[in-house]
Amino acid sequence: MWLCNSSIGRKVIMSVTGAALILFLTFHGCMNVVALFSESAYNQICKLLGSNWYAIVATMGLAALMALHVVYAFILTFQNRKARGNNKYAVTSKPAIVEWASQNMLVLGIIVALGLVLHLHDFWANMMWAEIIGAEGLQCPPTDGFGWIKFTFSNPVFVVLYLIWIAAIWMHLTHGFWSAMQTLGWSGHIWFNRWKCIGYVWSSVVMAMFAIVAIAFTFCPDCLGKCDGNVLPFIF
Repeated sequence: MWLCNSSIGRKVIMSVTGAALILFLTFHGCMNVVALFSESAYNQICKLLGSNWYAIVATMGLAALMALHVVYAFILTFQNRKARGNNKYAVTSKPAIVEWASQNMLVLGIIVALGLVLHLHDFWANMMWAEIIGAEGLQCPPTDGFGWIKFTFSNPVFVVLYLIWIAAIWMHLTHGFWSAMQTLGWSGHIWFNRWKCIGYVWSSVVMAMFAIVAIAFTFCPDCLGKCDGNVLPFIF
């Protein structure tokens, strides 16, 4: 199958899985911002996305997408290095238009993957997984997402690690966004710069949502989530 056996096919898989993960990050970022305004609304979202069958299926789908994205990233990286051969040791000047992120996507990807492991440990294992297995004696109940955010970001070491992770994702996305559009054939001469601009804006807004939550819960956790009303009546 050409998707698996050709270089272009592998890049298409990388682009499609990457685009799906960007959409998930957008949803996740919007969901996290709710915690800044309403503790009850955020916990209702966490309950909705807890150990329900549809949430478990979606989680498995996300895991598969992430696995495909990582595996093909390594395949393409080693394929490109093999194609360059001994030329990779030659000292050449890089064009000014070549961004640092585009030259270090694998390194950024590894940082993102390590940050994901930390994130799964701090939240998924203590929430969805804990709810599935009926774990007891945890710092907060599995459905108390607000409590888990507050507890996690009370540790300044975790805050720094998360902000580094968020910065790495931002750099990864700013390159990956327009690169995916180019691979999928949606980037002509005119739209190339437009997709780059859209990618920078989108990535910056999405990752800013994650960073703001981490920073806000670090410096003023008792000021957040004070809205008493249900701000999501149309869903809950």
